[in-house]
Amino acid sequence: MGRMSGKVALVSGAASGLGEAIALLLAAEGAQVAVADIAAEAGQDVVDRIRAAGGDGMFVRLDVASEAEWDSAVAAVVARYGKLTVLVNNAGIAPVGDMEMSFDLWRKVMSINLDGTFLGTRAAIRAMRGSEEACSIVNISSTMAMTASPTTAAYSASKGGVRSLTKAAALYCAAQKLPIRVNSVHPGMCVTPLVSRYFEEYPHALEAQIASHPIGHLGSPEDVARGVLYLASDESGFVLGSELVIDGGFLIQ
Repeated sequence: MGRMSGKVALVSGAASGLGEAIALLLAAEGAQVAVADIAAEAGQDVVDRIRAAGGDGMFVRLDVASEAEWDSAVAAVVARYGKLTVLVNNAGIAPVGDMEMSFDLWRKVMSINLDGTFLGTRAAIRAMRGSEEACSIVNISSTMAMTASPTTAAYSASKGGVRSLTKAAALYCAAQKLPIRVNSVHPGMCVTPLVSRYFEEYPHALEAQIASHPIGHLGSPEDVARGVLYLASDESGFVLGSELVIDGGFLIQ
């Protein structure tokens, strides 16, 4: 316990799924956590759970595709806690879409998954630049950044962008001698509300997905949260621009 003591973290998309698990774990380890999402009621529920467990949290309304909302969200966190030392760019969508998908859907995926990660990373760098503490940005990418399927055209492209953006940001911070490390996490298939909705639409896919993971089961949000905790904490002080794959062996086949 206490691995995040003294840290102030903002987690985007934290009202449910991976973001919820990440926010709860960071708070349990001592961080003051800003739960950022467009879903105010669900986000406030996560904050209430953090506080009920003895932690310190706040809700921040955030549409990650909005430059103005990123600026106001980061400003709100700094106003409340005096600093920002950890950002987890988690918010994302994964609609099914092949090469015949509409351009509007393509642009929506990019605006949230890739543009949102850029805007968040930029806003965090600006807030962390003068920090006298070690800071960390963790971008949630995907195993689909390294591979693809016929129905993940936009999702794979966006997460591949997050993978490369992470490395560019890491090198930028290092070149500028900023106290900021930037790394990415690449989850395999985890059972979240987003994934559950997918399996409701394509029930035949569940067995195939389990079979594609050598470990013999799908992941949980907590599996990913524990990896994020490591990268967000000072324990990973020599880790920069890395790709932490948490996928039950999916990519090694």
